[in-house]
Amino acid sequence: MIASEVARQLRDAGLVWHPAAGDFFRLDGSEFSGDETFTISDMTVESHEFDTGTILGFNGTTEWALDSVALEQALWVPREDQLRTLLGEAFVSLQAAPDDRWRVTIRQEGEPHEFEAHDAESAYAAALLAAIDVSARR
Repeated sequence: MIASEVARQLRDAGLVWHPAAGDFFRLDGSEFSGDETFTISDMTVESHEFDTGTILGFNGTTEWALDSVALEQALWVPREDQLRTLLGEAFVSLQAAPDDRWRVTIRQEGEPHEFEAHDAESAYAAALLAAIDVSARR
């Protein structure tokens, strides 16, 4: 699972979250402590669309005393498959690298670029951040 700082970088780079069942998120902001990760689920945390915005509703089975939080207070933590999908046609491969690391290769402007990290999700996230940066410069 990617670190909160990497998730913030993705959000700040323009990645937009449309909450769906199975998505991971953390509560983001100084009023929330810890790095607890929640999962959108029809049984525990549901995404509700209102005219005023999206609300994440906590359905009574969590240990938190929360009814709901605004989407702006939540930090999406994309899964490995979501990061790979977001890379789209730029994605070339995921390989094991030396020293228990993972390497993601993408193709940008016709050239291969490699990104390594200690877990596959973080390698995918680094590649996606680079791809977003290149597309933003166009």
